[in-house]
Amino acid sequence: MTLKLGVPSKGRLMQETFDWFADRGVRIERTGTNREYAGRVDGVDGIELVLLSAGEIPRELASGRIALGVTGTDVVEEKIAGWEDRISPLISMGFGKADLILAVPKTWTDVRDVADLDAVAQAFWQVHGMRLRIATKYHRLVRAHLRRAEIAGYQLVDSQGATEGTVANGTAEAIADITSTGATLDANHLKIIGDVIHSSQATLFQSKMATLTDADQAALAAFCKKLKI
Repeated sequence: MTLKLGVPSKGRLMQETFDWFADRGVRIERTGTNREYAGRVDGVDGIELVLLSAGEIPRELASGRIALGVTGTDVVEEKIAGWEDRISPLISMGFGKADLILAVPKTWTDVRDVADLDAVAQAFWQVHGMRLRIATKYHRLVRAHLRRAEIAGYQLVDSQGATEGTVANGTAEAIADITSTGATLDANHLKIIGDVIHSSQATLFQSKMATLTDADQAALAAFCKKLKI
């Protein structure tokens, strides 16, 4: 048996993950062609590399099909209800940092926090006869945030493309999205209101659902020791 370690299969997050492990004496690399999702782990025995999309990793961890995985905390908390019962964070990795925020048009000069948004939502309903639309990919996290703030009178609309552009193209009145610098928001004439909904970064997680043999447990202990976890 080998422990399966899921890491992002492409892009900057994949390379930063590789670099993070290399700095700690564990070399992980992609093998074969760019179309092949194969790789290997050197520096510790009993670990098998599995290349997955960042969005797939939480589900694989929650099901126990992989024992370890690297992805953003935002993806885990958004995709897995009651994630704490099935997935455990081992170490924050210090890269891939971004904040999930709520943003509205800059022209809404009187809207500075979430309480102000509630008043706007009520006025929007009275004028248009429909709920204020908030475009987002993060329905679970945003809904929980607005529930805590006791905000009603809105509807979440799914955005799988460029969320920042939904206000300009008229498919939403506000957005909730991940941002790291705020430059894209500024370019789309949007401003952040209220507190950060969730601060995310790349994190090494362990599945609580994976069945581990004695050999797996030994490999996991050696892996964690190598990483100084």
